[in-house]
Amino acid sequence: MSGPMHPGSGSSVPSEHETVGAYALGILDDAEATAFEAHLAGCEWCAQQLDELAGMESMLAALADLPGSGSTPAIGDSLSARPSPRIVEKLVDEVAEKRAQKRRRSFYMIAAAAALIIAGPLAAIAANSGSSGGGGQVTASAQTTFSAMAEKKSATDPTSHASATVGMEQKDWGTQAVLELKNVKGPLKCSLVAVAKNGQRVTMSSWSVPDWGYGIPDAKTDDAKKPLYIGGATAFKPNEIDHFEIVTFDGKKLVQVNA
Repeated sequence: MSGPMHPGSGSSVPSEHETVGAYALGILDDAEATAFEAHLAGCEWCAQQLDELAGMESMLAALADLPGSGSTPAIGDSLSARPSPRIVEKLVDEVAEKRAQKRRRSFYMIAAAAALIIAGPLAAIAANSGSSGGGGQVTASAQTTFSAMAEKKSATDPTSHASATVGMEQKDWGTQAVLELKNVKGPLKCSLVAVAKNGQRVTMSSWSVPDWGYGIPDAKTDDAKKPLYIGGATAFKPNEIDHFEIVTFDGKKLVQVNA
C-alpha cells in the first residue's frame, strides 16, 4: 500500500484528509468521527497532523465553560456553535506553524550542543595544556587548526590595544572558530562571543588570562610573548554572523572583530 498523499500535492485526495482539523477540534458528529477514525488507522499523514494539533479540543472546551450560557443565551450559543471551515483551517494552520517553530528552535539547540561537543576538546586543550611554568598558551592543535583556516578576520581595539584574529570554517552543524589573541594582560576572565545578524549572542568559549598576559611584545618571558590560541563553535553559519566580541566576565569589551 502506498503512503498517504499530502492534501496540497494537487492530486486526487480522499476527503478524510481534509477532516483531520475538524476531528482535532471535536466538531464532528458520531458518524463522521467513526469514519475518520477508520481512515486514521491506516494513514500516517493524518496521524502526524493529529499529533501536531493535540490540545485544541480542550482549549475550545475551556472557552465553552465560560459563564453566560444561562442568563445570556446569545453568548452560550455563539460558543457552542461550530466554527466555519475557513476558521477551522485558519486555526489548524496557526497551530501547525507554532509547532513547526518549536521544532526549529529544538533543532538549533541540538546543533549548538553538537558544536560544543565537537569543539569542546579543542578549547579545553588550548586553555589547559602547557608547560609546568604556567605558560603554554600556544598549543599545537589549536595553532595548527588556526593556521590551516582560509578565512580569517582581524582587528585591534584603539582603547584596550588588544589584538584579535578569528579563523572560521563552516561545518554541517555551524561554524568552527579559533581565536588568536594578543596584547592582553591579566588577571582577567574572558569569553569569545559570536553576534549574529539577527542580534542573537552566543558564547563560543571562555578562558582566564594570567597576570603576565598573552601576546605581550615587550614581555620579559617567552610565555608572555606568545599569543593565546583557543577554539570555539556556534550553530550559526559564517554568513549568519555579524561580528565577534572578546569580552571580560564583567562586561568590558576588549576588541570586536567583524565577520
